[in-house]
Amino acid sequence: MYAPEEEAFFKTGVFRPDPRHPFVDLSGRRFRIGKVEGKKVIYVKCGVGLVNAAAATQQMLDLFDIKGIIHFGISGNANGSMQIGDVTIPGQLAQTGLWDWLKPNATMEPNDFAQFDFKSYNDPQGGENHLGKVGYSTEQFYSVAGEVNVPQRPVWFNITNNWLHVASHLQGVKLDQCANSTLCLPEKPKLVVGLKGATSNFFIDNAAYTQFLFKTFGVTSLDMESSAVVMTCLSNGYPVIAIRGLSDLAGTQKGDNTIRLFGSLAALNTAKVVIGFVKSLPINHVSRF
Repeated sequence: MYAPEEEAFFKTGVFRPDPRHPFVDLSGRRFRIGKVEGKKVIYVKCGVGLVNAAAATQQMLDLFDIKGIIHFGISGNANGSMQIGDVTIPGQLAQTGLWDWLKPNATMEPNDFAQFDFKSYNDPQGGENHLGKVGYSTEQFYSVAGEVNVPQRPVWFNITNNWLHVASHLQGVKLDQCANSTLCLPEKPKLVVGLKGATSNFFIDNAAYTQFLFKTFGVTSLDMESSAVVMTCLSNGYPVIAIRGLSDLAGTQKGDNTIRLFGSLAALNTAKVVIGFVKSLPINHVSRF
């Protein structure tokens, strides 16, 4: 989680700390205890990347008596039908950073579900590329619903269906169009539920790779944590949802990346959707601590 994401959430003023036990510190993280819209919640900043995200999620599940995880933040956008400032709640997420990096003429590994061939991006075209090719490998997924010590190999991890149903009724959430009095988006931002997202340990600001991801996987959001949070929750049998505000075009823009211009706006719109989602959840779907 980047600083603007956390700042936007607390700037809304909806988080009310518990007066007696406002936080618990564990392994360098502060778990903030309180309420949002009258419902008990626990907030923690996981940090950037897959390991941080999985670790913070597992700590949350182990330490507190919670009902599920709402993960949120900003992300890059690979989908030409979406715009900066829009918010996406993916229905499925994939981890696209688990690679088998192979020689140019190597055979793909059995658990690879897609391939990126560097020679396809030679300029000028033609000839081999010593970087070879990458095979996208499936995760080894252990879960309470599976056989002990026998991992499944899914490509996509599905968001909890009934939480997606709740999210589908959030279209009335008003999203901001302007970052400040002089910097506004050309179109009013929207919330879209049920698209696909990709996660890796890469901050992506490259047009060719972003276009490859969209063409190959059909993903919209590109971030560095969501699939790890979702995978950890599903492994433990907990409901989970991911909410991502689109802050930039992941390299397909002209000029510099726009995350510095619109990151705070995307974070604020994300926070608004998060608050709307918490407000819409039935009382038995929030923390009991």
